[in-house]
Amino acid sequence: MRSLGQRPVTGRDEDPRVAELRVAVARLRRELAALRADFPDRAIAEEELAALAAMAADGSPEIPRLRGSLLLVAGAIGSMSALAGPLREVRDAVDLFGRAAHRDQGSPPGGSASRAGDRHGPAAAGRSSDALW
Repeated sequence: MRSLGQRPVTGRDEDPRVAELRVAVARLRRELAALRADFPDRAIAEEELAALAAMAADGSPEIPRLRGSLLLVAGAIGSMSALAGPLREVRDAVDLFGRAAHRDQGSPPGGSASRAGDRHGPAAAGRSSDALW
């Protein structure tokens, strides 16, 4: 077990954020596999965790894809309290990568592409992921 803030030793020149993501995803996958309870979106959670693991194995994950997979996993797992800790670790690992740049660099945050009350676009995506925690 690692102490808080301690990074895994990988033995290779690996981005520590990627290593943290890999470890967090592996733990959540193990915990999910050990969970006997069946729930409707289990297959979605397993597929997206596999996608996250593949992105971590690749070594240079795309931030929007990381966040999208995280949202799908969180939605699929729902309120399974047994998975809350491992899910939090995956979220923290994804957060190490920071936020994705806005598609339209000319528009400031909150501009016409992200109006208040808009359910789509960069601002909505940020609200969605923040609302999960």
